Amino acid sequence: MIDEALFEMRPGEAAFAVDPALTRDASLAFIGRVASPWQGRGDCPKNLREARDRSVPAALQVDAPYRAALQGLEPGRWIFALTWLDRARRDLALQTPRHAPEPRGTFTLRSPVRPNPIGLHLVRIVELDIETGRVGIDAIEVLDGTPLLDIKPFFETVDVPPATEPHR
Repeated sequence: MIDEALFEMRPGEAAFAVDPALTRDASLAFIGRVASPWQGRGDCPKNLREARDRSVPAALQVDAPYRAALQGLEPGRWIFALTWLDRARRDLALQTPRHAPEPRGTFTLRSPVRPNPIGLHLVRIVELDIETGRVGIDAIEVLDGTPLLDIKPFFETVDVPPATEPHR
């Protein structure tokens, strides 16, 4: 079911000349789904900080063919979960966020609306059941059933940028 409200444009927004959803450049395999409490966009936190503030855990449900790849993960470890934001539009070059007075380029935003709607979520494993493929996580800011593309480890030695002035 498509929510037509998602395709309404706000003042100042502009679409790409070509809708990326209509191109076929890559083939992806979903390795599972996200189990989250969020059923609609109105309920869903806007970011992981807000999701963690709500203290509602979630899970990554990894499909059987990919469960062996969970070996070596353990509770307490930080991971990147990559998701396919399947209910996001893909055609906006300029977006007008609710919190901003004027439009901004899509690549300056964390919005799910992007040419390739890949979500990147730094989450902590709180429980792990390799046999069932359930990876309990501290929080997530995507809708229930969102496809899971990949899981990658977080390494503090390479994933933390050098100390610099914070960017806003």
